[in-house]
Amino acid sequence: MTSPTAANTSLTSRTAQLRARAHSFCQAFLEGRSPSETLSTHFVRGSPKITEHGPAIEQLPFLGRTFVGRSSGGSPESVGNSCDDYFTLLSETLRFHPHEHTFPSQPGGYIVDAGSDNGNGTVNVVGTARFESIKTGKSWEETFIYRLSGFDDDGLIGHWEIWADPLSAWLAVEGKAA
Repeated sequence: MTSPTAANTSLTSRTAQLRARAHSFCQAFLEGRSPSETLSTHFVRGSPKITEHGPAIEQLPFLGRTFVGRSSGGSPESVGNSCDDYFTLLSETLRFHPHEHTFPSQPGGYIVDAGSDNGNGTVNVVGTARFESIKTGKSWEETFIYRLSGFDDDGLIGHWEIWADPLSAWLAVEGKAA
């Protein structure tokens, strides 16, 4: 039987591991890392997932669905549904303009529950950035939330969920005033 002290030490270690991964993942956006590098470095092998929550609408094709796995350049049924495709659809629609305060600068700014998600842990982080419509050039500043979960034993991310402001994105893409 594991002693309470050993279990607590293990949980503390896991918390530090997940916090460091989340911090490193968010820093990849500030450093301008490519989507492929970000996925390869920070996500589980096999079937990582990305979900940007919001209504499924044509103007914002990355919203309201879960992207699974990596592009293999293979089967027609997987085209448009991989995590790589999420980044492609997003980059064809919006530009992300992070700034020095987009994410917490210290790992302590990340909320970690190492025992949740069936013991795999979750990390939540709040960010702010300016986004811009590729089509219209209209931009807006928004606050968004990332929830990282499904971590493997090495601390790689299994599922990245995003909650943002789909109304502002839709208004910008449509060229309407916010």
